[in-house]
Amino acid sequence: QVQLVESGGGLVQPGGSLRLSCVASGSQRNIGFMAWYRQVPGKERELVAELNDGYARYSDSVLGRFTISRDFAGDGAKSVMYLEMRTLKPEDTALYLCHARGINYYRGRDFWGQGTQVTVSS
Repeated sequence: QVQLVESGGGLVQPGGSLRLSCVASGSQRNIGFMAWYRQVPGKERELVAELNDGYARYSDSVLGRFTISRDFAGDGAKSVMYLEMRTLKPEDTALYLCHARGINYYRGRDFWGQGTQVTVSS
């Protein structure tokens, strides 16, 4: 099974920075692309950034301010995906969720973390 656990959210002032982390546990051979989404009550879940085979893609609303990356543990049983967020705006306030698409043994399955709250406010 693939498990995703996010951390790093919190309260930050406009213009500030945060770094979110998502620990992905389980055989990394079964994880394809990974992504960060965000959810605001009453709105559709929004894709923020995606990392697929080393290529990153961003939503227009965060392009140039957010950076997605991923580090792998040497044993192949864990990786950590990051979302470096800079120049934060009040409209970035949301629950940020980590997503992974399964491949191989977990082909076609979607895995989600529980989310970490980011609040941008003065």
